[in-house]
Amino acid sequence: MADAAAGPDLAPDVTPDPLEPLPLLRRELHTGPLGLSSREAARRLAVYGPNEVRRAAQRSVLRELGRQLVHPLALLLWAAAALAFVAAIDVLGWAIVAVVLVNAGFALVQERQAEKAVETLARYLPARARVVRDGRPQHVPARDLVPGDLVVLEEGDRIPADARLTEGGIEADLSMLTGESTPVERLAGPGLQAVPVLQEPNLVFSGTSATGGQARAIVFATGDHTELGRIAALSQRTRREPSPLEKQVKKVAWLIAAVAVAMGAVFLVTGVAVGLPVTDSLMFAIGLLVANVPEGLLPTITLALAVGVRALARQGAVIKRLSAVETLGSTNVICTDKTGTLTRNDMLLHGLWTPEDLAQTGPRSAGLVRAAALCTTVTREADGRLHGDPTELALVEGADRHGVPVEPAERDAGRRACFRFDPRLRLMSVVQASGPGRLRVIAKGAPEAVLPLLAGGEPAAKARQAADALAADGMRVLAVAVRDLPADAAVPARRQQAEQGLHLLGLVGLYDPPRPEVAAAVRRCHEAGLTVHIVTGDNGATAAAIARAVGIGVPRLQVIAQSEAVDDHHLDHLLRQGDTEIVFARSSPETKLKVADALRSHGQIVAMTGDGVNDAPALHRAHIGVAMGRSGTDVAREASTMVLTDDNFATIVTAIESGRRVYDNVRKFIVYIFAHLTPEVVPFLVFALSGGAVPLPLTVLQILAIDLGTETLPALALGRERAEPGVMSRPPRPSSQGVINKDMLVRSWGWLGTVSAVLVMTAYFYVLWRAGWHPGDPTGPGTPLHDAYLTATTATFAGIVTCQVGTAVAARTDHAALRDIGFFTNPLLLAGIAFELAFTAALVYAPPLQHLFGTAALPPDVVLLIAAFPPLVWGTDEFRRRARRRRSRTPGGTPCPHTTGGIPARSRSASPAEARPSS
Repeated sequence: MADAAAGPDLAPDVTPDPLEPLPLLRRELHTGPLGLSSREAARRLAVYGPNEVRRAAQRSVLRELGRQLVHPLALLLWAAAALAFVAAIDVLGWAIVAVVLVNAGFALVQERQAEKAVETLARYLPARARVVRDGRPQHVPARDLVPGDLVVLEEGDRIPADARLTEGGIEADLSMLTGESTPVERLAGPGLQAVPVLQEPNLVFSGTSATGGQARAIVFATGDHTELGRIAALSQRTRREPSPLEKQVKKVAWLIAAVAVAMGAVFLVTGVAVGLPVTDSLMFAIGLLVANVPEGLLPTITLALAVGVRALARQGAVIKRLSAVETLGSTNVICTDKTGTLTRNDMLLHGLWTPEDLAQTGPRSAGLVRAAALCTTVTREADGRLHGDPTELALVEGADRHGVPVEPAERDAGRRACFRFDPRLRLMSVVQASGPGRLRVIAKGAPEAVLPLLAGGEPAAKARQAADALAADGMRVLAVAVRDLPADAAVPARRQQAEQGLHLLGLVGLYDPPRPEVAAAVRRCHEAGLTVHIVTGDNGATAAAIARAVGIGVPRLQVIAQSEAVDDHHLDHLLRQGDTEIVFARSSPETKLKVADALRSHGQIVAMTGDGVNDAPALHRAHIGVAMGRSGTDVAREASTMVLTDDNFATIVTAIESGRRVYDNVRKFIVYIFAHLTPEVVPFLVFALSGGAVPLPLTVLQILAIDLGTETLPALALGRERAEPGVMSRPPRPSSQGVINKDMLVRSWGWLGTVSAVLVMTAYFYVLWRAGWHPGDPTGPGTPLHDAYLTATTATFAGIVTCQVGTAVAARTDHAALRDIGFFTNPLLLAGIAFELAFTAALVYAPPLQHLFGTAALPPDVVLLIAAFPPLVWGTDEFRRRARRRRSRTPGGTPCPHTTGGIPARSRSASPAEARPSS
């Protein structure tokens, strides 16, 4: 262990030559075979800084602001401002320019907040490294590594820094740096002369991954001094892409812009043709352009997605990109692992079987348990706790309970070779010293893998029957076999040489109970129209027992005992059975990829769980790749879209519900924003179609006050609405469904908008007729009716605001009644409504604002009239939703079954289905 001062030769800007002889490299780095002391590591951290690649400078604020200023909706407002200046209405022109700038700034702030929301999620997934300090292996944050640290690398680890191997060997995936997808071998030993540094056989590099093997390595470069730091980190090369939802809304924005421009041009020409003054015609065209612009739409969507990401992180699901939130809402198939996801991942040695004693504990049991514990890679941490795979932990702890403890350090001292677990072979073996000059091969793995390797005369058939009996009880079964090598025999160099002619010691049964919350989560999946398949490397009978325990397989469960043998045609046939949930047993990572590909080809939206290195392709291929935050490898977490910090299946269901909620909320505030376009456009149409006989009921500045001042906060609050009752009782939405559809437009423009337009025009004409106005009477400054006209336009303005209040309340639900969610359950919306009412009161009653916006104080009778608008708007929509709920029921009063793509959703049965094994 190195505890010497770093010395002047350890300058932070100087990287030692990693290819020099190992003793010289250690001397230059002031370290030793036992690594650094914690005190020395802390001192070096202060000198070298954290092991992080320096972030690229953020994109220019001015460039981002410029991008917001040329958005299609912004271009529409620029056109309106230009018309205002042409018509010599400078005040209006500058007001529109101010609105464009303010709205662009608001959108920029929301976008930055959304990016920050995703970036800050890194604290939920701190990268960690296993390092030898103070002579003991321990886990530390990867950012705390320093040159001279001795790191321990195992299969599935993300390599945390540039390092030179000192013992052991690994297979490394360097595709991040070299583009080559085939893993390469890295071994401790001398380097090669005159080869590129990336091809040196004893070096590993930050950001790459270990796909197999086990090694120790001495760190020689961290942070910006690594190869990754030199060629730029991935995070500096990536750019936030717009989500599919944002792309859809942008298309709608262009459509709105085209319609507004066409309407403005048509009515401008029409107005001049019927004799309207050019100034009035231009004012009308400007009003149409401004009234059609839903300014807060895009930033509100971005914020809603960011809020969904933050909420999911608090619930244990870390989403790595915003667009995944909306994809979750349309997920209709979940392919899940068994161990650790459906179960607690807290295995116990529960059953034993030996050929001599059968299922009874006897003299042979101790030897069986000890051999199983020796064939592990469990390690003991500095704090005394065991670290390793849960299955192997159960074996080591079981050996201790049976009175034959296996200490990892003593086990490793007697180990001569280790052929690590191969998920394709489902087998692991070690060569241990069993006495002076004597070696013993110990193999453990799936019974199907171990039993064919037995020597002749071994009780393989009897062992298969015993394995089936243990598996039927829900236990994970491992077979343990040994072979004693001749005296002074050489250590087998390859696993094929070791794993042959074995003698069966027996079987061990490990039980991992289901998580208590999973059964309810599976039931919610079925109610929501989701199909749940299990893709596991475990025995079919074991997985089927767990599936039945948690409710998977309703109404029918099918078990594929040997998933690797299933061809594409058979797989397609299985997955087309809409009433069947499947256990893919003895599956490999390639099986996961095949299942994901097949489901995608059938048009399904797939969430796939995985934790191993070889699961990465399937996680990439699934729409939502779900990695385990606790038990998963760094490689799996890197490949995934979502990481579960609690490794819990129920969290996946919670995430799907949250995805549905976020998508529903986006549609709610789109309804809210679009609904007031109709009452803003109708006054201009009345003005134009009357040929000016009806004075303009609403000014452009008042529209801007509505769109920018009173609309935004309630829209943002609708983005945080809690899930509507029944959100998980309806089938998943089709992935092809647009965020804006005909029903939404009918509801917003045709129903809520029309009701609001009728009400506000009623208030406008009420004020004018009360003052004695008749069509064609002058209302300009200096005329007897001018004050009444100002009051009438103010009534229109205030009426639209109060109709907004009713629309906001109505938009909170799409299907359910308001009483089902409660009026006071969204305090942010109530605060937003309070703000818009206070803002409106200021514009109506504050003298300076009256002059600017052309408003006048409203008399009490007009205030009472427009105060009735919110319940009228909400009440008519509540009546419409009630009628829809009644129509959605059958004549007998029973809700119609949900359908997905014309196929009824899965019927549910109270009794578990019988599993039907298939090969």
